[in-house]
Amino acid sequence: MIDQALLDRVQKQAWFHKYPRGWPFLLFLIASVTTAVSVMAIERAGKQTRAVELDRNLTEISSALQRRVTENIALLRAGSALFSTQGEVTSEQFTEFAQDLQGDGTLYGSMGMGWAPLLPVARLDQFEFAKQSAGDYYFYVMPRPGPGQKQVAPVVFLQPQSLPNQRAIGFDMFSDPARRKAMIRAAKRRGPAATGMVHLVQDDDAPTAAGFLIYMPVFGDRGRGRGVKGFVYSPFRAQTFLSSASELYSNDSIDVAIYDERVGPDTLLAEQRGDSLTGPALTRKIDVAGQVWVVEVSDRKVGMLSPLSRITLFFGALASLMVMAIGRLITKRAAEDRIVLEWLTSQASIRNSLTRELNHRVKNTLANVLSIAALTRRRSTSIDDFTDSLTARIRALSATHDLLSQSNWGNAALGDIVQSELAPYMEGHESHVTMSGPSIKLAPNDAMSLGLAIHELATNAAKYGALSTIEGRIYVEWTLLSPELAEIHWREEGGPPVIPPTKRGFGRDLIEKIVAHELKSEVDLRFNPGGVECRLKVPVRASREFVLRNESR
Repeated sequence: MIDQALLDRVQKQAWFHKYPRGWPFLLFLIASVTTAVSVMAIERAGKQTRAVELDRNLTEISSALQRRVTENIALLRAGSALFSTQGEVTSEQFTEFAQDLQGDGTLYGSMGMGWAPLLPVARLDQFEFAKQSAGDYYFYVMPRPGPGQKQVAPVVFLQPQSLPNQRAIGFDMFSDPARRKAMIRAAKRRGPAATGMVHLVQDDDAPTAAGFLIYMPVFGDRGRGRGVKGFVYSPFRAQTFLSSASELYSNDSIDVAIYDERVGPDTLLAEQRGDSLTGPALTRKIDVAGQVWVVEVSDRKVGMLSPLSRITLFFGALASLMVMAIGRLITKRAAEDRIVLEWLTSQASIRNSLTRELNHRVKNTLANVLSIAALTRRRSTSIDDFTDSLTARIRALSATHDLLSQSNWGNAALGDIVQSELAPYMEGHESHVTMSGPSIKLAPNDAMSLGLAIHELATNAAKYGALSTIEGRIYVEWTLLSPELAEIHWREEGGPPVIPPTKRGFGRDLIEKIVAHELKSEVDLRFNPGGVECRLKVPVRASREFVLRNESR
């Protein structure tokens, strides 16, 4: 009997064995999703924190840039106030003033301070001659004024007198549209004005370097009723200016970029970036002496995930694997119990099937034996004749039974059946019997019926036919007429002349009635003078048609 406790437990865990790998995977998936949601929440909170911090950094950087601009404008205002009271700006006066205010000229990120008078084009030659006469032999304004140009603003003084600054002496800044626009705006505003992105004359050896200038107009007689007589200005390398402003803030974990008026690769003034990946960016516009700058800051990503997220992900993955392993152990145990239950159930089913099959075959065999015994008794002339005939026929049944037992009552080969029934007559006389035909498997009942028919034919041949003489020969041939039907041809030669019997014997009745009924086909039995000839057909059934009977039979 199957253990009822085991059966009840396995039935309760039936949902486990249906999905032995799905449930552990589902547990792993749930734990993984929980971990992923936790990491996403941590990252979202970190992103919000970084956004707030980035906005604070943007404000700090923007303030630092504007502070540097304001400091430089204060110096230019001082120069404008001083030079507006002077009739003429001399080299000694400008040099002393610039050195007192800027020292070596690198204060607040600028390249120095310069003076450029605003002159009519008609006075350019006279101005150049006066400069050369005063000892500045190489002073020459370039580029020369173009057609329609009415004014020039050549660089006369530029402190400190470094080699790059010396290149700018004599350069007509009014000839450049960006510089001219800023100077005109400064004159109208009567205050400082910055240019857009320009390329400085000082940076001729660096064609990609970006710069800008801030102009402060100088008016004659303090601006009362007189026009602009020139400009005090400062040139700036944008990258140097940004580096100077970065001294006012200490956050090195962000990237900074400055653009002129709009964000784009062609308007980039300066940038400070690291080698790591760049995160989300924030931008803000600031006013630099009337010129709009766009300041962009972005967070530097150390990694794809924050340290807390990586720790959460690691332990979450570890917990997910542990949950999956535990789930796998549970489902494996449930699956093993289910296998045991199915094995016990199948064994019980096989045992019941074998019992029913045995009962069925015993009944059939007993019915055949009773029929053979009854017919043998009616055809026998004495007790000895009855005993011998009945014994021989039961042995024929036994021979076929042995063949079927070897295949667990699955099937029996047609050739083996013929050979087993003729075996007693072939010992030492194998040449008297010739058998040929393909390999054909017969169902158990069909095999036993054919065995009885071959036995009767062989017994008759041994008593009266081809096997009763040395010259006699028996030929047994079988062919497959169709996938469902085979034909056996029995033919005798060389025996005594055959005289058709005047009355029907048991063997003939057995072949023509019992065997024909069991095989569901007619038997063609002929008593030819040269020897008995018999043709009988045997059904060939698929193996699935004679497997162990199920409960429905």
